[in-house]
Amino acid sequence: MRFFNIFATVLPMFFIQFAVAQDEDSDVFYGEVFEVQQNQYGIQSVYRELLPKDTVQTQLVGKIKEVCQAKGCWMKVTMENSEEVFVRFKDYGFFVPKNSASKDVVVNGMAFLEEMSVEDQKHYARDRGASSEEIAQIKAPKKILRLEADGVLIRNEN
Repeated sequence: MRFFNIFATVLPMFFIQFAVAQDEDSDVFYGEVFEVQQNQYGIQSVYRELLPKDTVQTQLVGKIKEVCQAKGCWMKVTMENSEEVFVRFKDYGFFVPKNSASKDVVVNGMAFLEEMSVEDQKHYARDRGASSEEIAQIKAPKKILRLEADGVLIRNEN
């Protein structure tokens, strides 16, 4: 009977470990699952189309530059042309892993222009672990391209 109990405990653990190891190499959705469009908008075309109060539903492709180190509740994505998009997640409904920096990503959601206050810039700087000196240098509001994501696809083929 003891052998059976050990076997019954170890076998499921083996399968769970095997399943997790398999997932590390596959792409992972966070938030809503979406169909990846073949012709995602370039960031320049999104900028060109937006006025300060406008929003546009879009998909953007890039590489994750930074992730909130407190919870994974925001990220900065660098596009092909080196422009950055600040991404937060719809209704605070999901997070991404804090170790996602440098992975390729497809982000689905609403893009818009925003003027980020000094206070918000300092808050996000603290989240990413910036030094006191870096935070002290933030002194003016900044216009940024934002995206509120309803879904994120992180490519794990790196």
